[in-house]
Amino acid sequence: MTADGGTRHRDDLSAEAGPSPGSGAGATRGAGWRAAGMLCWREIVRFLRQRNRIVGAIGQPLLFWLLFGTGLKQSFRLSPAGMESGQTFQQYYFPGTLLLILLFTAIFATISVIEDRREGFLQSVLVAPVPRWSLVLGKVLGGSLLALGQGLLFLILMLAISAPPSLASLLAIVGLLFVSALGLTSLGLVLAWRMQSTQGFHAIMSLVLMPLWLLSGAFFPAPRLDAQAGVLDWTIGMVMQVNPLTYAVAGLRQLMFPELPAATLGLPALPVCWLVTAVFAAVAFVAAWWIAGRRTTGDAQ
Repeated sequence: MTADGGTRHRDDLSAEAGPSPGSGAGATRGAGWRAAGMLCWREIVRFLRQRNRIVGAIGQPLLFWLLFGTGLKQSFRLSPAGMESGQTFQQYYFPGTLLLILLFTAIFATISVIEDRREGFLQSVLVAPVPRWSLVLGKVLGGSLLALGQGLLFLILMLAISAPPSLASLLAIVGLLFVSALGLTSLGLVLAWRMQSTQGFHAIMSLVLMPLWLLSGAFFPAPRLDAQAGVLDWTIGMVMQVNPLTYAVAGLRQLMFPELPAATLGLPALPVCWLVTAVFAAVAFVAAWWIAGRRTTGDAQ
């Protein structure tokens, strides 16, 4: 039995997930949901047994928020027209830090795909008589719940920098965080599925995922695209407009700080933020489902 309970879950998956002969499509769907639930629970148990992941996923973003927020507090203040007092960098950086926690948790959750393939657990799941979507749903849902839980822990710090949000705003923040976590975990699964080593995944993370977060308005506002904007300003501005994480950060910013004039700051409308984030999560999940259904050389190793 492995340290994370992989052998026991592997046996349970093979014994319980498969439908009996002649049980029909209903039993197959039921087996798929049971397998997804078991895989989701396995992700949570593995996370709780690896406490270094908890420190890594929430500790580094918290350290960034404290250091950058304190160091740039005197040199950054967002003061839109119509506001008497501006917004400090700690307040501005808070929604981006929340999304960074989701991103880090998604990375740690989906990198387990590479470890499962190396240990043989993934192969046993792939040959089990369950639909492939159950594997994707279990991994994505487990990683998303973990990301949401850590994000909510960090959200408590919001009480130190602003007034507490209303109950409706708090529920909306939780919902938007969960949808964003679904999209990021699904995207991480797409990138990790064909990887043969964790080193390669970390390289992709540095090349793709971190720039995706940096160009979301999490760390600095989008440049104004006017007649005085240069080529680099236009390039960064256009990339930020097509970046789906931009809308997740903008939605969180408006829900946490409703006093901010979104139109003055150039933020997209809140319904647009919800729509783009939901479409991103759906497309990323379908892409993960599709790539998991394709046979790769790593599946046979």
